[in-house]
Amino acid sequence: MNLPLTGGCVCGAVRYQCDARPIAMLKCHCRDCQRVSGGPHVCAVLLPSSAFRFTQGMPKYYCTSSEGGGLHRRGFCSECGSRLTGGEDPDQPRDFIGVTAGSLDEAGWFAPEMELWTCDALSWDPPRADVAAFDKNPPDPQE
Repeated sequence: MNLPLTGGCVCGAVRYQCDARPIAMLKCHCRDCQRVSGGPHVCAVLLPSSAFRFTQGMPKYYCTSSEGGGLHRRGFCSECGSRLTGGEDPDQPRDFIGVTAGSLDEAGWFAPEMELWTCDALSWDPPRADVAAFDKNPPDPQE
């Protein structure tokens, strides 16, 4: 993995850059992620918000209710529809932003360290046995 990490949508209208290494890499099997991706899970990379910025254009956002409370905000390109970000709550800023692994310019280094919402995993896409798996969200390390 080479820094900075860069990525964007398929049409090039929205681009981003991160100057720091990922905090975590994961696969989320929740029903919302299945619906917004059209697939069995979403591969995501959590990046430090302080090192992340959009370098061209801005995504459009759509929010859904979050099981953990509040909202789950996802960003996508309003031109081509590419899903770019997630894991954000507009009412409770976090120190990370999630980006879809497929939106990275170089995604070959992606290696999930955990799988979330395995309770919603589809029978034909079971969680991997070699990474940590959580029925829903992992426990908060600060609690």
